[in-house]
Amino acid sequence: MRRSRRQAAALYGSLAFIALIIGLPFWWVATGSIKLPREIIQRQPTMVPHSFTLQHFEKLLQASDFPVYLVNSLAVALFSTAFTVLLALPAAYAFFRMEFPGRAALYRVILLAYAFPGVVVLIPLYGLFARVGLIDNRAALVIVNVALALPFSIWMMRSFLATVPREIEEAAVVDGAPPLTILVRILMPLIAPGIASVAIFAFISSWTEYLFASVLIVSDARRTIPVGFAGIIGQYQIDWGLLLAGATAAIIPVVVLFALVGRWFVAGLTEGAVK
Repeated sequence: MRRSRRQAAALYGSLAFIALIIGLPFWWVATGSIKLPREIIQRQPTMVPHSFTLQHFEKLLQASDFPVYLVNSLAVALFSTAFTVLLALPAAYAFFRMEFPGRAALYRVILLAYAFPGVVVLIPLYGLFARVGLIDNRAALVIVNVALALPFSIWMMRSFLATVPREIEEAAVVDGAPPLTILVRILMPLIAPGIASVAIFAFISSWTEYLFASVLIVSDARRTIPVGFAGIIGQYQIDWGLLLAGATAAIIPVVVLFALVGRWFVAGLTEGAVK
């Protein structure tokens, strides 16, 4: 009994320590965004704000291009997420539930996409997009984000499809259901946690992508939040209040996404791990 209590105490203590390490930076950013400038830059930092102001958020929304960056990031992330899910689901079904020549080889080729760092394909992609007129176009970012997220999303779907007994599909085939009907009406409801996991992964990957967005987008009116934040950091002076307010506001869409589909995502972490 004592041993089990010690183990439980050690477990909860470790979880509390991990939560503290993860949550402390978010707390620092969020509280810093409502501090007065003199409190932000004082020598002795304060974990609990001694002052309160919304001037940083007012400046962020009224005197900066953050609303433009927010709209661009939302558009790119939402379209990237939608296309990633729409492509990953049938691709995973084809790879792991159907038989066709060259299936294993094609799957390995797709996974090779992660063998090369993004900077290696940056110049070739820039030349390709320049030829088709997609430089300084948000569609280029959507294409890149989908291409980068799709291989891992297909692999992620594999574990969720493995939890669905093949007998269910075989029964549907006997009833005369075509593959598209089986996928949409039978498998999709059963692997909803997997779809949510892929959606969250694709959204966060697109939301935080910086490398391609900083090169493929030229005009300030089409920049996303990560690239726009880089412009806030000056060479000799940094507006820390504005930067912290922008970082706090940038977290809100991700928090909203987790609030909407987080329970399916958490379920997917456990269901997809056990066959």
